Amino acid sequence: MIRRLFTQCQLRPGDVSPSRADMEVVGTFNPGAIEFEGEIVLLVRVAERPKERRPGWTPLPRYEPGGGIMIDQVPDEHLVPIDPRVVRRKSDGCVRITSVSHLRVMRSGDGRRIDSIDGPRFLPEADYETFGVEDPRITRIDDRYYLTYVAVSPHGAATALASTRDFRQFDRHGIIFCPENKDVLLFPEKIGGRYAALHRPNPATHFSHPEMWLAYSDDLVSWGDHTPLLGGGSTWDAGRIGGGCPPVRTQRGWLEIYHGNDKAGEDGDVGRYFGAAFMMDGDDPSRIVAQSGGPIMAPEADFETDGFVPNVVFPTAMIERGDKFLIYYGAADASTGVVGLARDELLAALQ
Repeated sequence: MIRRLFTQCQLRPGDVSPSRADMEVVGTFNPGAIEFEGEIVLLVRVAERPKERRPGWTPLPRYEPGGGIMIDQVPDEHLVPIDPRVVRRKSDGCVRITSVSHLRVMRSGDGRRIDSIDGPRFLPEADYETFGVEDPRITRIDDRYYLTYVAVSPHGAATALASTRDFRQFDRHGIIFCPENKDVLLFPEKIGGRYAALHRPNPATHFSHPEMWLAYSDDLVSWGDHTPLLGGGSTWDAGRIGGGCPPVRTQRGWLEIYHGNDKAGEDGDVGRYFGAAFMMDGDDPSRIVAQSGGPIMAPEADFETDGFVPNVVFPTAMIERGDKFLIYYGAADASTGVVGLARDELLAALQ
């Protein structure tokens, strides 16, 4: 593990008002974050679920394009609980999530304390966002800020692209990685004349341990030259592995903070999530030149070990400030946290 200079819970569900009176906020987590106009702008995932609980029924929210949040009341006898986030229909084996998410702009002056929580909202509006928009990552490329985010619908969890210049108005560019694909991270500059991205295919049939892949594009929308980059398989990352923070260029190459998940135990246990690091060659990111060899972050603070999904640290943004890296992350699928890591100590841990 890397020594934490500080750990701070920035935001909890109780800090944010729901979209409407019959909903409750259960998660404010997995933020995108980037420096903008002298501040750090965070784009936080806000997860909500219906307040009403009818005995024998489960309320399942969704967005109706042009109509806001709709709630489907489904008899419990028709559902099988999977974990705190997901249920499965007995009739066809398909799943629904028990909450629905949108993204909300927030601001921080010092990088640690949230100063403003009532910024513009990025709400689901397309058919491919019926069950919400989740887990944004933000990358500045030239004079625009691009966000990749998970768009969830009956067709699955896809990754979509949007962009903005001011974090007030957003332009949608559609789906760029079809289901099932998450954790798409854009590099902040072209490599060999092309845009580059990390992504995480999540196949239903597992011929190997989970993997992160690399892809290239000429226009940020159509992607190809897909190449496996890094696979899991150790005790701590055998369940899942995926990109965390958009890569940051250093003198040694591209620094990537990613997540791993150990295998779930009993039914309903999603396991523990950790943060780790590796370094890619600055000219050829398909070459990994150094790794942390294990987690650099593990759930340890109370708000990381106790929450909607316990024992989760899920890094989603990294900002370099002086001799420190500020790592922003989701904690226990409920809260937003930030830790400070000494730059030299983190780089020295990569062997």
